[in-house]
Amino acid sequence: MAPRVEIIALGGTIACAPQGAGGGVAPGLTAAELTAAVPALADVAAVGARNLANVPSTEIDLPLLLRLAQAIRTHETEGVAGVVVTQGTDTIEESAFVLDVLHGGAIPVVVTGAMRNPSLPGADGPANLLAAVTCAAAPSCRDLGAFVAFDDMLHAGAWVQKRNTSTTGAFWSPAPLGWMAEGVPALYARPARRAALEVPAGAAVPFVPILKPGLSDPPHLVQAALDAGAAGLVLDLAGGGHVHSSWLDVLTGAARRIPVVFCSRTRGGRVLSCTYGQVGGEIDLMARGLTGSGDLDALKARLLLVLLLMAGQPDRFAAMTDLSLPLRAA
Repeated sequence: MAPRVEIIALGGTIACAPQGAGGGVAPGLTAAELTAAVPALADVAAVGARNLANVPSTEIDLPLLLRLAQAIRTHETEGVAGVVVTQGTDTIEESAFVLDVLHGGAIPVVVTGAMRNPSLPGADGPANLLAAVTCAAAPSCRDLGAFVAFDDMLHAGAWVQKRNTSTTGAFWSPAPLGWMAEGVPALYARPARRAALEVPAGAAVPFVPILKPGLSDPPHLVQAALDAGAAGLVLDLAGGGHVHSSWLDVLTGAARRIPVVFCSRTRGGRVLSCTYGQVGGEIDLMARGLTGSGDLDALKARLLLVLLLMAGQPDRFAAMTDLSLPLRAA
């Protein structure tokens, strides 16, 4: 019997259709239409397809992703081999990360989409969808959490980043899980799995902005965020996590009231914790009550902090930012 794979569509470029002369394209194709365009899916799995939404990727929000996570849990109890999520690419790195944090099951949750809409020559949606369904059906892809299958590459949800606005190879990660080789997933790494985070149904989404200071940028937005009711702050800082001294007083005050996380705007490497001792360096920031984001960039650090605030567990943040594999016993 063929493995069962459920495709849950959210919209995005992969589902776009022309809007008339000069009107560009917008999401409109259904999950059923997407699967009908790829007959080879039937050779891989018994596929179910439905829409949970049909929107541009920037319209995806946390309540929708929480509903999606619940649907994935339900499908796992039904015995499906895996779930594929199709959506717009602009927020795939965020959606895949959220799903990875929320998914505690063994089945693969594979997120994909397209950079070229179906009306263009060389549209990449069908190939990406076939790769995603193949991974979702593959026993070798169990216990990988949520990951992205795109342009024949497989990227862990915790690490994936969109690095280009338009090329089909827009997605990148520092250590890909593997790639598609002759139609099957070839795995070369397995991510560290963490216990899934449980977020209460109906929990309100708190306001947690990202602030990215540049040269000679004054810290006025910190106080503005506090005045607007921020439940946390995420700072996208230079280098290993460093800020101008003019920001320190207001950040110290903010950290006494709410969680304040600092990240590196380089989006590469781990934020530092014990190297630079100058004023405004990471050692100074931590002494003032700020928390480093570990392996997470600002987008993912913000989402983790938001989810932990929703779950009433913000104190777990620091323990969830190390994405490396655990050390083996000697």
